[in-house]
Amino acid sequence: MNAAAPAAAQRWVALLRGINVGRAQRLPMADLIALLEGLDCSGVRTVLNSGNAAFDAPQGTKPAELAGRLQAAIHARLGLTVPVQVRTADLWRAIVAANILADGAADASRLLVIFPAHGRRIADCAPAADLLAPAERLHVGPEAAYLWCADGILQSRAGAALLGSQGQHVTTRNWATVSKIAALL
Repeated sequence: MNAAAPAAAQRWVALLRGINVGRAQRLPMADLIALLEGLDCSGVRTVLNSGNAAFDAPQGTKPAELAGRLQAAIHARLGLTVPVQVRTADLWRAIVAANILADGAADASRLLVIFPAHGRRIADCAPAADLLAPAERLHVGPEAAYLWCADGILQSRAGAALLGSQGQHVTTRNWATVSKIAALL
């Protein structure tokens, strides 16, 4: 009798919100790697120290289920409540390709990419357009929104709204980080 062949793997991206900012919510990347490997993921690579990982998971895995399992594992092992989002590598590439603001971004750290939480609509970010300064731009794509903060993210009212209370249902990464994650795929 032949043993069943292992399921084909699919490449994924995980984004954790609000970890390793200041002294709260500390999650070493070695622990994130171990947690993902404990969930039958392989080829885990992290980007920076802010909760970004690329990894392989079995084909047919559902994004919300995988995010929930990782969130539960983080809570069980470290006692942290951390919102987690996951995207397929194909979806990540589509998000990168849909960024019409990238060519005009002289500083990749001033270009935010906004990812809605699972079950949320990216169109919910559109009200931030009312807060744009004259030199800022907001583009709402099909899977992510893109915010160019000409004077820096900390000086942007729209950026503050997306990172603050309005941002409880999104996570953000700057374009430099999004590009580094894409390179791992």
